[in-house]
Amino acid sequence: MPTYSMPNDLLNSAKSVILTEAQALTQLAEKLDQSFVDACTLIQKCTGKVILIGMGKSGHIGNKIAATFASTGTPAFAVHPAEAGHGDLGMIEQNDIAICISYSGESDEIMTLVPIIKRLGITIISMTGNKDSSIAKISNVHLDVGVEKEACPHNLAPTSSTTVALAMGDALAVSLLNNKGFSPDDFARSHPSGALGRRLLTFVNSIMKTGNDIPIVNSDTKLLNALIVMSQKALGMVLITDDNALKGIFTDGDLRRVLETHSNIQTLTIGKVMTQNCKSISANKPAMAAVAMMDEFNLNSLPVVDENNQVVGAINTHTLMQAKII
Repeated sequence: MPTYSMPNDLLNSAKSVILTEAQALTQLAEKLDQSFVDACTLIQKCTGKVILIGMGKSGHIGNKIAATFASTGTPAFAVHPAEAGHGDLGMIEQNDIAICISYSGESDEIMTLVPIIKRLGITIISMTGNKDSSIAKISNVHLDVGVEKEACPHNLAPTSSTTVALAMGDALAVSLLNNKGFSPDDFARSHPSGALGRRLLTFVNSIMKTGNDIPIVNSDTKLLNALIVMSQKALGMVLITDDNALKGIFTDGDLRRVLETHSNIQTLTIGKVMTQNCKSISANKPAMAAVAMMDEFNLNSLPVVDENNQVVGAINTHTLMQAKII
């Protein structure tokens, strides 16, 4: 019959794993040296791609590191060493750089490729747990990712070692990102389908209400008639213009204040109760700029104007939510 662990045993085991791996990461940070700087320098000078090569668990780590490099401005992809020996080696070119990941430093699959890679004149950076290993010795730069012990109780399953290798890859990618001044806008361009990309790459002109959907009235329009327009357009505001030039705005909040201070609204014109000199935004601004302005001034709506203060659109909080900007 199988035995079942008690909840405390499971929790203690989990805590032990996390603490063991955390200790390995701390030790990695402490032993970083000139080799790390040399590796960054080589990658930064590379005019081709960074090729990650690893077998088994190291291959999975290589895939993630390659993805992190690619998304942070360093062209990279992973090559399976076994597949490379059957044609995929053709993806590697002379101006590329190879990062070989093998904890033992003796991976047969990688060692089979090394002579061919070397003949191409490709620089090799190795990440191993043994500086005296075959792969470490033939590499141009060796990065030590050795750990005192795996988190596995039998010290067998790659756990601490894969965590450390992954952290080393992240350290390389982020250090290069910082050094080259890679901006959030740059990041967004490589993540157009993600939330960050959508926020940074979406502009006001692509989400604003335009044409007949803009609630617009003249300043001499009766307040009650302006409210009808505001209700029909359902943006929680009406824009007041003269010859389409923005003069002011009237919102749901303004209506509450008018009702509190005016006993007779029948004769009021919108020009008498509108908010003059209201905030507005240009259509070619990022949507996040609109969010920032609305947050700063506690606004729910914004007119969109051109360089001549002519109304070209309107946005509100709901517009931004529909576009998944907020």
